Amino acid sequence: MRKIIYFVACSLDGFIANSDGSHTGFSNHQEYLNRLFTEFPETLPSHFREAMGVTAENRYFDTVLMGRKTYEVGLKDGFTNPYAHLRQYVFSRSLNVSPNKAVTLVTADAIACIRALKNGIGKDIWLCGGGSLASFLFSAGLIDSLILKVNPFIMGTGIPLFAPKIPQNSWVLTHNQVYPGDIIMLYYQI
Repeated sequence: MRKIIYFVACSLDGFIANSDGSHTGFSNHQEYLNRLFTEFPETLPSHFREAMGVTAENRYFDTVLMGRKTYEVGLKDGFTNPYAHLRQYVFSRSLNVSPNKAVTLVTADAIACIRALKNGIGKDIWLCGGGSLASFLFSAGLIDSLILKVNPFIMGTGIPLFAPKIPQNSWVLTHNQVYPGDIIMLYYQI
């Protein structure tokens, strides 16, 4: 069975984006980014892959899940197909039609859709964001692993890692890795 891995950057105080969806404050340390996208090339959006000449095969994921707000971060800049190298699913209760035929819009029965994806064949599934979708999937018992890219700053307010509240649960730290720029990657299993 394929795993859903919530692979996301966060601040020290647990925020994954500013309230407006922007990512100011997160590390742009070049050596960190080079290592990150060498290790996880599929997590680099297609337009950056093209600009940077990244042609590496997907190592871990072949599918990406996004909430509407996460998808709209790129959409407002005209990127309707942000991860063309992955199968893309956007979960929304307010969008009526997908802006791009390569992006599957899921407006109903998200649990059935995700269970079918998990039971399918392929690499693992990347939960890209956001906090509301992560909470929904976590509460349904569908998230298998958590990989946090903890950035060394306090955001103070913004979009939390999980929103709204989720039930208390314990995770096991399987390993960690320190990157240039003082970013720590934490790997957890439920």
